[in-house]
Amino acid sequence: MANYYCLQGGLLVFLLIVTWPHEGSADVSFNDNYYITWGYNHAQLLNQGAKLQLTLDQSSGAGFESKAMFGSGSFTMRLKIPGNNSNGVVSTIYLNSKTSIHDEIDLEFLGHNGPPYKLSTNVFSNNIGGREQQFKLWFDPTKHFHSYTILWNDHQIALFVDDVPIRVFKNMPDSGVSYPSQPMHVTGSLWNAEGWASGGIPTDWSQGPFKAYFQGFDVTGCPLEDANNRQACYASDLWWNGKNYWQLNPQQQALLDRSRKSYMTYDYCTDKSRYPQPPPECQYNH
Repeated sequence: MANYYCLQGGLLVFLLIVTWPHEGSADVSFNDNYYITWGYNHAQLLNQGAKLQLTLDQSSGAGFESKAMFGSGSFTMRLKIPGNNSNGVVSTIYLNSKTSIHDEIDLEFLGHNGPPYKLSTNVFSNNIGGREQQFKLWFDPTKHFHSYTILWNDHQIALFVDDVPIRVFKNMPDSGVSYPSQPMHVTGSLWNAEGWASGGIPTDWSQGPFKAYFQGFDVTGCPLEDANNRQACYASDLWWNGKNYWQLNPQQQALLDRSRKSYMTYDYCTDKSRYPQPPPECQYNH
């Protein structure tokens, strides 16, 4: 399947040829696989449950998570984030083990007073995080729905925006780098993080209430309740565990290099004030 992406900011149109399964239907109801976890009166189902609206005001935001936990998978959701002056407002899609020594894979969309908007990513494993990488999106995510994917198997975590790879975190057990292995829920939320997410700019509540919209509630993953059985979720008959998904193909790698060169605005691996010596995984993840 040929997909064309016009990446602005100096990148030429790039032809990416990949075969990327997208299972399930956009019409799957939220209630089939998810439930609201907080801010119940700030969450509303639309289109017979095929779309979820989360609202943030000064009293509350809202969040949801998958009914099942998963040990691997390719998790895609479509999202449209709040517009107007949304400094301090954060919309999220992430995987979370919900344990005290937890694993987590984050996609956090930072509100702003117009484009470009930033996407902050992070990987926690065995309660070790601090692995932030941030990107400016090459489109306005407040205008239309876009797809965001977390591919997680025993070989790599790969993050995609509309099938464009932006980050890879490889499983390198011989290097001593911890890698997420606990069962995790698929989670989403809309919340206020003024200060951290806005560079100290307070949230302008006169621009609210802020609304984020989610679609695509089918889940392509391996259900897992007990981390001791996680090898079952690395089985080769699950397509996302196939050898083709152990690493990016050459076309995807070229697009990853281009997108990171043009759109990555922060990389913990090069932040010498935090890490005088880059963490060991930085030599593998480019």
